[in-house]
Amino acid sequence: MAQGVSRKLVALADRAGERFAPEGWPRLRMLVRRLRRPARLGTLGRIRPLSNIWGFDRGTPVDRYYIESFLAERRAEIRGRVLEVKDSGYTARFGSGVDAAEVLDIDPSNSLATITADLSAAHSIASDQFDCFILTQTLQFIYDIQSAVKHAHRILRPSGVLLATLPSVSRLVPRGGLTGDFWRFTPASCTALFEGVFGVGQVEVRAYGNMTSAIAFLAGAAVEDLRPDQLDTRDDYFPVLIGVRGRKQEQAAAVPR
Repeated sequence: MAQGVSRKLVALADRAGERFAPEGWPRLRMLVRRLRRPARLGTLGRIRPLSNIWGFDRGTPVDRYYIESFLAERRAEIRGRVLEVKDSGYTARFGSGVDAAEVLDIDPSNSLATITADLSAAHSIASDQFDCFILTQTLQFIYDIQSAVKHAHRILRPSGVLLATLPSVSRLVPRGGLTGDFWRFTPASCTALFEGVFGVGQVEVRAYGNMTSAIAFLAGAAVEDLRPDQLDTRDDYFPVLIGVRGRKQEQAAAVPR
């Protein structure tokens, strides 16, 4: 009988998965999914993933664990006037000394957005505006990625910091992924891309993940399915996610004549 109840709960979770935001998943429902489809039995041997939404329906997605680790390590730089994409959740969670939180989105229907613009053509945003720009898991959806990074650099104030995360391993977005999910990244490509805009010596690139966490993330397992060592061990040859810190150089002082 218990097995029948768990199957019904999982079926309800499957139907609700595409309708509700990840924050709407009750902890009990996530636990039921993990018990019903344990990761230890369903990674390499499966054809279909354990989760179709990166593990949100099982708990915390593996890439989100690394995103939050990256931002937590740099919380002291999330300060002043901060720009974030889609909402200001990470600004509120990790910021210290934030004077103003702004939200950028290309979608004009986003009521949380204070700035509506395409980052690859963001000429409407004035230069030298922000002390920090949190740009997580966004650049893979922008085809003209070099223009996007140039605008991200331009709108930072001198000494301002860009904190970007980019996927190295990830499934395509379930909706629109075949037409709008353009890129996956490596430490080498991130170094070349961001140093080409911010300058050599102004960019730090760090890989997060390892073979086990990469397999788990592709299979749809959640953080709760893994041991701490399976998450925290870093292997630069098997990155799940790349974290990039770019600092805009201070303007050179005018030389008196």
